[in-house]
Amino acid sequence: MQLKPNAYRLNETVKSVETMSRFALAVLALASGVYTYLGVRGLLDGSATFVFFAAIIYSAAVSVAIYAFWSFMMRFVPLVTSGVQRVGLFVTMAIGCAMIIAMSSWLNAAALAGSAATEQHMAVTLQGYAEDLDRAHANALASQSLLPDVQRAAERFSGLAADERESGALTGTTGSGSVVQLLTQMGTQMNQLASTITGSRDEVALLFEQGSARLATMRELVSTPGSVAPRADSFQTEAVQLSAVISALQQTDVAASVKRASADLSAGFIAPVANGQSADLANRQDQVMETVRASVAAQSAALSAAADEILATPSVEQRRYVPLSSAEAVIRYWQDFIPSWAGAISIDLLPVVLVLVLMIVNDAMRADSESLEEAENITAAEMLRALALFRQMEAAGIDVSTGKPRPVPIAQPVEPEPIDTPAVAEIMPVQTDDGTVTPIDAAQRKRTENPRPA
Repeated sequence: MQLKPNAYRLNETVKSVETMSRFALAVLALASGVYTYLGVRGLLDGSATFVFFAAIIYSAAVSVAIYAFWSFMMRFVPLVTSGVQRVGLFVTMAIGCAMIIAMSSWLNAAALAGSAATEQHMAVTLQGYAEDLDRAHANALASQSLLPDVQRAAERFSGLAADERESGALTGTTGSGSVVQLLTQMGTQMNQLASTITGSRDEVALLFEQGSARLATMRELVSTPGSVAPRADSFQTEAVQLSAVISALQQTDVAASVKRASADLSAGFIAPVANGQSADLANRQDQVMETVRASVAAQSAALSAAADEILATPSVEQRRYVPLSSAEAVIRYWQDFIPSWAGAISIDLLPVVLVLVLMIVNDAMRADSESLEEAENITAAEMLRALALFRQMEAAGIDVSTGKPRPVPIAQPVEPEPIDTPAVAEIMPVQTDDGTVTPIDAAQRKRTENPRPA
């Protein structure tokens, strides 16, 4: 059986947890101030003393602001019952929450996950540099794909020259004539172009090995435990060196050189004069050299087309590592640190729950109080004060039900009793000769008797 009304019990409970609410609010404000100090310290530049005092002052201001704001909200929101006024307070509370997040929560998140966010930035940058190195290496190796075509062309021209020299396979006459000289010349040019492509292979391999070593060092800097600031500085140095390696790799691309050399094969083709001893042999030499010219033109076009495909591949853009502070890194990579953001914001906005609880409890108390009898809503002290006031109002002639003075009754006029001479004579005393007054009993009447009619 409930001995006390629920509204009374709720009121007593609210009073009992008021001290706990203040203590919890103070602890939350202090915790937010501490993490704000840790977050803002990494953003300030200057001497150690300046950074210390500036961070302390800012964090203290944040703690006081949070405590004062939520104290106001916990005091006023539960007492307001009007819908418009309550909406106004909610809008004000939303604005205050946004300001608290702007001045404190992001710094709290920087303190909670700043080092991890900086490492995340380094890891993302490392991945980009690794992709750039692979693309630059692939572009450099693409030029090496032209080497088999050039070598086959050189072997073909050299083989035709040997066959013509030994068996006269082209002109039908053995010996070293104009055709052999032309074929030998084309084979030599192709071998020179192949040597150019082959010579770049060793340089590409050396540069790729250097870039891989830089990447390995950068990976160690990302994963090594310890303070992130010195590791970030070393990472930036390695990133600059790796960028230089990638640029050097792009300079080793011989596709453009192959294209120019293949164009020179056709444009700079110089056929020797037929040196046959007979007109028939000279005519056959001219025909063969014309065929060689057409073959060289076709080979030049094929190499130029292959070189164009390689040159059409987009080059690797120069990447630059931009160091970020812990706060900037947390903001940029916020999706990877949602739990840290949730914890940082919860420290500042947890009093919202307390405000809503107090508002609901006060609404419940008001609803229960309206359904109670008046006698259940007053205390003994209030009853004593009410009785004393009632007595004062009764003594002052005030009607308690209306609160107005009672009307004064109008006195009715009393008609004088007619004088009856005999009656007067009866009630008059008789004086004797010696001066003694003797009352007459016959003239006396009792008070309860009715007066005689006139």
